[in-house]
Amino acid sequence: MIPTKLPRLPRIAWSAARTMSSTPFSTTRPANWKTLAPPPLSGPTFAAQSTLPRLPVPALEETVGKLKESLRPIAWSEKEYADAVQAVDQFASSDYARLLQDRLQKRSEEPGRLHWLEEWWDDIAYLGYRDSIVINVSYYYGFKDHPAHLPQTPVHRAASLVRAVMAFREQYKLGQIPPEATKEGPICMDTWRWMFDCCRIPGAGLDWSVSHAKEGDRGQSGHVVVLHRGRVWKIEPWQDGRLLSLDELQRHIQHIYDNTTQDYPGVGVLTASNRDVWAKDLQQLASDPQNAHILTTIHSASFVLCLDTEPANGMVEFSRNLWHGAVAQQPNGQPRLGLRNRWMDKPCQFVVLPDGKAGFVGEHSVMDGTPTATMCDRVLDIIASKDFATSANSPLYSAATGALPEPLDWKVSAETQRAIDAATEAAVALMTSQTLNIVRTPYGKAAVKSFGVSPDGWTQMVIQLAYARLARAKGWKRQGGTYEAASTRKFLKGRTEAIRIVSAESDAWVASMDDAGASPSTRLELFRNALKRHGTDARAAGNGRGIDRHLLGLKLSVKEGEQMPEVFANPVVKRSSYWVLSTSAIYTKNFGPYGWGEVVPDGFGIAYTSGFDDFLQFTVTSRTEMPNDEFCRELERAAQDLFDLFADQGVGKSKL
Repeated sequence: MIPTKLPRLPRIAWSAARTMSSTPFSTTRPANWKTLAPPPLSGPTFAAQSTLPRLPVPALEETVGKLKESLRPIAWSEKEYADAVQAVDQFASSDYARLLQDRLQKRSEEPGRLHWLEEWWDDIAYLGYRDSIVINVSYYYGFKDHPAHLPQTPVHRAASLVRAVMAFREQYKLGQIPPEATKEGPICMDTWRWMFDCCRIPGAGLDWSVSHAKEGDRGQSGHVVVLHRGRVWKIEPWQDGRLLSLDELQRHIQHIYDNTTQDYPGVGVLTASNRDVWAKDLQQLASDPQNAHILTTIHSASFVLCLDTEPANGMVEFSRNLWHGAVAQQPNGQPRLGLRNRWMDKPCQFVVLPDGKAGFVGEHSVMDGTPTATMCDRVLDIIASKDFATSANSPLYSAATGALPEPLDWKVSAETQRAIDAATEAAVALMTSQTLNIVRTPYGKAAVKSFGVSPDGWTQMVIQLAYARLARAKGWKRQGGTYEAASTRKFLKGRTEAIRIVSAESDAWVASMDDAGASPSTRLELFRNALKRHGTDARAAGNGRGIDRHLLGLKLSVKEGEQMPEVFANPVVKRSSYWVLSTSAIYTKNFGPYGWGEVVPDGFGIAYTSGFDDFLQFTVTSRTEMPNDEFCRELERAAQDLFDLFADQGVGKSKL
């Protein structure tokens, strides 16, 4: 549930992309691309889909009231706020606003339309985005260490992942994976259709995704693409109707290591290019039939396994190796990129480092982070189970070998080599423009809950206090708001909504923490007011009654040739959705670091977890010119000050 950049798309390119014909490596997408990913066989996985409600269109008056309330702390002066409120009220009372609302309502009621935002969100939030998806769109999870009772080698780690993921994939294809659920009940599983056997395709102006999944597939087939030193290999984990044993898969992985002793052309780096550049380079690459065959093999692979050669020391370097790949120097002084060992268009890439560390890299466009987090968590549980090693090595098959992996080597023309060189230069510039740090506090969920506080709300307030102190030290005016991702998967085809964290209540508490005249009891009262506001807004967003998706729908209901309502140009309204802090939380017991990039040049990306009993964790990303180190120190100070506020007042029983 990572925050997204929202580029304005040319409407002409939008309509053209839906009507032009498509070839296997065309730069225009088929009109029905989204319908071509079949669900699994009937069973529990999709059983609840027919019972899920549709995403509502909030009442105009409801959204307008929430919008005005959210603008107050964003405005720089009372006059600026008054002007913004006037602009909002003028729009809300106009016939034009009612016309746009009516269009949006009618769109939501169109026969066959299951979600009024789906197509718009696909294109505006992701598929129309033209910059590199590395840093800007993709995300990563770092796994905890391989279970101690298993061999601690990269070969065993890689083979374990292949076997467990393919076993999980079989259960998914059979429709036997239990649907994700919350306390309220099952949530939408629609985007799971894009987890395996899929790939994003770069297009001229608009991308799309292609699914090679087959309706009725029972999951007892399918291949895996393995990348090592830039070389492409194809593994067939299913042979003769059975899934290869762990010993057999280790032999296959070792074969790849043994037969890839030099670097191969880094074609994978091309997937990190500007999307229009990659679309052009793809055409050149695919013009050779051998390359076209390799591309089809990659696109149709169940997933990609990346066997890296670059080690990582510590959580930060581990994070960066997953986030964008390592940057190393060759003896000739040229950079050697971990990205040569990636295919960033694949929804699921599993990465294994030479010391056995492992993680996951996800492509975000058709699927948010919660489905892949669930999948990874369940796969890692399979590997950690006591009988995994024995059940994966049936004596009947442990001596079998199966067909060994097949190398697939590119034909690299002079033009493609120039494209690789240019992509490498651009990738180095992008990666070296980024800073990443990780903060862990000396207390976690257990302490926070003993204070009677929601860990998520607590963590969000820590972020608010830290950023306010940083801004004051730097003399910054508030340039934007804070985005927290809320899942709307309780609705059919639901994805996310924005929780606007900045509120008058949060600002009042933040100010009190550095006000010598504010008593501890006053600070506690203001803190609880801020949490109450956060909870109210979070519930509204999760129930499809947030602010930002509705406003986006109204904007996109403006037809070609019509004037965009002036309210959307108001500086306070624009500032309120400029996410200088883009935040989201995912928790599983099997993950260590995880994160993504900031979404605006002068902002921070903050991936946090508040689910561990003994620490809160923040992964903070930004451009190098931003004071990332200082912000991290402020996070540490804010977390301690908030703990001390409660502990000193005898609230709860927590001790550090």
